[in-house]
Amino acid sequence: MEVSKDLNLVIEGKHDKPIVADLIFKDDGKPKPIVIFCHGYKGFKDWGAWDKMGERIAEEGFFFIKFNFSHNGTDPENLTEFLNIEAFGDNNYTKELDDLQSVLDWILMPDFKFAKQIKPDDINLIGHSRGGGIVVIKAAEDKRVTKLITLASVSDFGSRFPEGKKLEKWEKKGVQYIVNTRTGQQLPHHYQFYKNFKENKERLNIKKAAKKLQIPHLIAHGSSDTSVSIGEAGNLFEWSPAPKLLLVENADHVFGISHPWKEEELPKVFKHVINKSIDFLKTDSKVLWDEYGDSNDD
Repeated sequence: MEVSKDLNLVIEGKHDKPIVADLIFKDDGKPKPIVIFCHGYKGFKDWGAWDKMGERIAEEGFFFIKFNFSHNGTDPENLTEFLNIEAFGDNNYTKELDDLQSVLDWILMPDFKFAKQIKPDDINLIGHSRGGGIVVIKAAEDKRVTKLITLASVSDFGSRFPEGKKLEKWEKKGVQYIVNTRTGQQLPHHYQFYKNFKENKERLNIKKAAKKLQIPHLIAHGSSDTSVSIGEAGNLFEWSPAPKLLLVENADHVFGISHPWKEEELPKVFKHVINKSIDFLKTDSKVLWDEYGDSNDD
């Protein structure tokens, strides 16, 4: 059976901007484990081959959801362009956590359109890069999450902010700009981003969240990742109580994919990550915990 898609559904978020989501699943009427994917910084749900990853996971009997964070710079009319740069500038980590919460709550509502095709007690999160940090925190906060997969994930948010004179300049000006290398656009970060982080520093501590996890955690990272150091995968492995590490030889930050992705065939390294993720998702949590869990003797 081919997978069905319900695309570009609008979910009301908590921050006056829509969250746009895609559902990919086999329309066979059977309840399926849920998999929710979170994109990374300067990313979006339709980037590269995320759709093909969703199809592959859905083919294996999962109910796959990917969505755009409400303030990622896209909007329902322009899903692959950062035309809403003011929203991009107003984004922060707690908004992304709220957006993920909204998606979780939405899919578990009694009147959810496909309520009969999901298993509410089997919710798996996947996050790429910055989205990896978001899913670690959410998995530690929300006991409904049963398994966690991070792809090329960051292990710390605080170290990504400027310091000293650069930070002072940002505070004074109220905005700093980052170049989107793919489009050449100058994208703004308003100072509220840093302020919000400082105000929520305890909650946004990935190390603290990872240590609190009570579920299996697959950590995938490419050996040639120049955007997020492989050492960050090592950190997550050290902190998570039941981690499985998947180091991918010669893989970059996006496992060989790029945007737009027009090929039928996926890169070997990306296929490897998807297959290992599916194996992990299909394995009983207790078995994974018994195999990879430790007593966390720190």
